[in-house]
Parts: sequence; C-alpha cells; structure tokens
Amino acid sequence: MRFFPRAARHRLAAASVAGVVAIGVLTAPLANADDLKSKQKHVQGQIHSATRDLDESSKRLRQATAALDQAKARLDAARHELGVAQAKKEAARIRDREMREKLVQAEERLANAQADLVTGQQALEDQRGHVADTITSIYEEGDPALLAFSSLLDAEDPADLTRRMEARNVIVGRETRAYDDLHAAEVLLQVREDEVQSAKDEVALQRRAAAKHLVVMRGLVDETHRAKDKVTRLVGTRQHAREVANRAHARDKAQLAKLHRQENRIKQQILAAARRAAARNSHAGYRGPSGGLLMHPVNGPVTSPFGYREHPIYHYWGLHDGTDFGAGCHQPLYAVANGTVMSEYYSSVWGNRLYLNLGMVNGKNLTVIYNHLSGYRAHTGQHVSRGQVVGWVGTTGWSTGCHLHFTVMVNGAPVDPMNWF
Repeated sequence: MRFFPRAARHRLAAASVAGVVAIGVLTAPLANADDLKSKQKHVQGQIHSATRDLDESSKRLRQATAALDQAKARLDAARHELGVAQAKKEAARIRDREMREKLVQAEERLANAQADLVTGQQALEDQRGHVADTITSIYEEGDPALLAFSSLLDAEDPADLTRRMEARNVIVGRETRAYDDLHAAEVLLQVREDEVQSAKDEVALQRRAAAKHLVVMRGLVDETHRAKDKVTRLVGTRQHAREVANRAHARDKAQLAKLHRQENRIKQQILAAARRAAARNSHAGYRGPSGGLLMHPVNGPVTSPFGYREHPIYHYWGLHDGTDFGAGCHQPLYAVANGTVMSEYYSSVWGNRLYLNLGMVNGKNLTVIYNHLSGYRAHTGQHVSRGQVVGWVGTTGWSTGCHLHFTVMVNGAPVDPMNWF
C-alpha cells in the first residue's frame, strides 16, 4: 500500500503510532498502558464496524471513478466526432461555393452565347439580304455571262479586250464575295449555335451536381446536429458522474477523518508512554548488523519494491511504503523474527492488518506490518517465534489481487524491508 498525497499525514501518523504501540506492549510497566490499549481496541472496534460502509463507499467511489473515466472518454470521442463532422461540413460549404461559382460562370457563358447567337442570326439575315441585293443588282443589267461574252466580242483591240475582261472579273468577284460572306455568316452562326448547346449542357451538368451536393450538405448538417446533441448529452452524463464521485469521495473522507482523529489521539498517548519507557532502558534489545536479521514473511517473489510508484487502483503517485510479495490466496504468512503481536484490526484501506513488534534493535523500535490478510492465526498479545504462522495471504482492503504488502517500521517510519533480509 502507498501513502497518498491528501492522506499522507494521517497514515504516516498511524504508522508511527504502530511502532510506538509495539514499545508499549513490550515495555508496559506504566499503569495506564492497559487502559490505553483498551481504549484503542474500543476505537478499532468502532472502525471495524464502520469500515463495512466505508469499504462499500470505496467500492462506490471506484465504480463512480470508472464511470467518470468512461464518460470522459465517450465525451472526448464525441467531441472528436463533432470536430470531424464540422470539418466535413466546412469542406462541403467551400465546395458548395465553388460549385455555385461554376454554375454562375456556366450561366453567364450561356447568356453570352445566346446573345452572340441572336447577333449571328441577325448578321446572317443581313448578309442574305445583302447577297440578294447584290445578285439582283448584277442581273438587272442582264446575264453577266452573256454580257461579258458580248463585251469581249465588241472589243476593238487587245487593250480594250483586257479592260472588258477585268470588268467581267469584277462583276463575277462581287457575286463570289457575296456568296462567300454569306457562307461565312452561316458557319459562324453554326459555331454560335454549338456554343449555346455546349453552354446549356454545362449549365445542366452544374445544376445536377449542385442538386446532389445539396443532398450531401443536408446530410452533413444533420450529422453535425446529431454530433452536437451527443456531446450535449455526454456533458450532462460526465457532470453527473463527477457529482456522484465527489459525493462518494466526500463520504469516505469524512468518515475516515473522523475515526482516524479519534484513533490518533489514543495512539499519541501510547507514543508518549513508550518514549518514557524507552528512556528508562535505552540499551535493551538487539545490537548488531541488521542485514539478515529477518526471514522472508511468505514464499513468493517480490512484485513491487519499496519506493515511489503509481498506485494500481487510484493512479496516485506516492510512497509505496513496503514490499509486495506475490503469493496465492490463503498461503501462510510467517513471523519474520521472534516478537509479540501488538495489534490486529481491519482497515478499509489496508484490509486485515497485523502488527508484530520485534523489540529494540540498535536502540530503535522495530515493528513489522502484514497487510491485506485473509485471516489471522496469531492474535494481539501473543508471543510468536521466528517461522511461526501468523496469518494467511488475502486481498482485503484496497487491493487488486491476493498478495502481501509487508512493511518494516523503525521508530514508526517506514524503511525498505529488503535491507533486513
């Protein structure tokens, strides 16, 4: 188990008192020691009776926290969906503007082509009238071919013949140019008719595309509205989940604070009594190297060492104040050295706990704590020998699976247990 930022002071005080309680058990010549322990048991009994609700609250808090995390994740996903929908709608709006511009351009092209066609039709009519006038003017004087032949026969000399031939070519040229101009006007009119048809086709194409895109736009607008509604609903869901989690957290915090304050007052009295007792006999107990002093408390590997880490349930960064040993449920737990069981109780956080006082080591009190037990074999006040079974592995309290959280306390402060094996 670890100390969490907000609860660190309370739990550190509780751990420190645990070490002092051990001193009180071993050096209890004081008249009021038994009375203090009796009061402590009374408070522990209150805690034990209240922890059912507290533990249930903790479960509710975990469930509420999980619901809140899920709501946050769903809201994030919904916001992403809304962002995608809005981006698609904006892209569609840009495309819509482009298509509208193309349609306007196509309609302008059609209008220009139709105007040109009208102009071309008028020009063709004018040219046809001009041809008619020209031909009529030419033939009013007779058949140009016969007149030209007669003119050639009447020529008096070669020079006169040349002049008459040039005159004939002028007449023929006027007729030819008139027909050429008429043909050109007809060709130009056909080009303009083709342009009008092409412009009509383009306008029709752009209008069909605009109609299809309008359907897409309406779909994207509906999609955006649905995404907005989903985000709105999930905002409310997240708010509700947060309120539930806050209420559960507040209930847990209030109950724990109340009971821990009462327990801490008693433990502080025990601490003062233990200090006085230790002062009278400061050289008692074991003196020597601490390495190898303790045996392992359970048969199992180390799964999490002493130190700072992220808690597996609440994900707080805090001190993991002991060593976790991986072991199956109900495996035996052994006394790491000769000592006296100074306390056993249930905590909603630590589960079933057992404090084993090992006495004074190099002038300091040494206490070990077994946490998350499934049950006890040794009980308060009982003297146990090194290797004797004191309880069984469990997963009570704040735990994600069967294991032993083993803590070593020197004068009430947690130290790395691995330095003592």
